[in-house]
Amino acid sequence: MGFFSRIRRLISGAPTIEGGIAIIAPVSGEIYPIEKVPDVVFAEKIVGDGIAIAPEGDTIVAPIDGTIGKIFETNHAFSIESPQGLELFVHFGVGTVELRGNGFKRLAEEGQQVKAGEPVIAFDLDYLKDQVDSLLTPVVLANMEDVKYLEKAQGRVEAGKDVIFTVEI
Repeated sequence: MGFFSRIRRLISGAPTIEGGIAIIAPVSGEIYPIEKVPDVVFAEKIVGDGIAIAPEGDTIVAPIDGTIGKIFETNHAFSIESPQGLELFVHFGVGTVELRGNGFKRLAEEGQQVKAGEPVIAFDLDYLKDQVDSLLTPVVLANMEDVKYLEKAQGRVEAGKDVIFTVEI
């Protein structure tokens, strides 16, 4: 995928980015290392590297300007691709797919262009707390082969405002 991402960037004329690209928090809450997510797919970075957030609030927002790729049928996760070719994946909690969409509401559509901070999915935190194994919400870069450098933030973040990591491609 990395090779094709680079080719796509070259063909599309996407600008070369000097310095890093800031990825903002899709949900408010405390940042945790991705390794703390109780799901081997995330903890062992099988789908990519990133961070996890213990969510607060009721909305997941776009972490970067881009195009919504896939929103899962159950509305618990989505992918987004930036104009620079970054492919991000946001997945609310662990065990949420089994809820078949209960506790989630889609606010954006696949193929939609969004700006960082625009709402993508609404969630009912009180309902979800009692339904799933973990609320930790991974935010991962799916195309790590394109990434030269990844600097992860720590502490508490506010959705749509605070940087969770900076990427250099």
